[in-house]
Amino acid sequence: MHGMTGAVSAENVLEVNHLSVHFDATRVLTDLSFNVAKSSSVAVIGPNGAGKTILLRALIGALQFSGMVRWTEGVRIGYVPQKLDLERDIPITGVDFLSARAAVAHKPVTDFSSVLTPVGIPLEVARQPIGTMSGGQFQRLLIAFALVGGPNVLLLDEPTAGVDEPGQEHLNELVRRLQKDQSLTVLFISHELSVVYKNADQVLCLSRARTYFGPPRTILTPDLLREIYGSEVSYHVHDN
Repeated sequence: MHGMTGAVSAENVLEVNHLSVHFDATRVLTDLSFNVAKSSSVAVIGPNGAGKTILLRALIGALQFSGMVRWTEGVRIGYVPQKLDLERDIPITGVDFLSARAAVAHKPVTDFSSVLTPVGIPLEVARQPIGTMSGGQFQRLLIAFALVGGPNVLLLDEPTAGVDEPGQEHLNELVRRLQKDQSLTVLFISHELSVVYKNADQVLCLSRARTYFGPPRTILTPDLLREIYGSEVSYHVHDN
């Protein structure tokens, strides 16, 4: 495994070369190479089992892999998993949750307004038990959790999973605004191709057979999507 910070091209925050991940005899990712430009947004798409979550976990060094993952010097990563191994009925508040993250990051924080305000969570809500929060509020709390420590890269594993449609749009707009306001580089997994088309600068499309990387207009074509997903895939692009 070769994961490190170091000399990457000036325009990139991440360079991945010949990345492969396998578990025993099962190879999940094979010979994957791509670059991520600074302050860009990259969507990771593909059918179930293609290795999207595995990829993000490899990028943060949580899994063994072969190949090269090189982050630029000074990178600070905020990670929002799709599923958090946390019982929502445990008696901790949102502030407790953020305090634990700050302690792990060795950044003792008493005032969390700098991460709560950008995600639209009032302090009085953050002081409530996490079990009383709506799905949308909890997802916003997870993003605030990722912002503790001042990251310049956000990795988001289906950030709108389990949230109703109006809440999904609010979360997507929130991520867009955070990226713009804080000059973040964002990698996000999504099944919503209309969101990918609208928000991503580049699309990484994973499948068992081949991998594609390029701008949405090149990747999100009927023929390529049919090849990747094995069936017709359609999506709508809203003009607003």
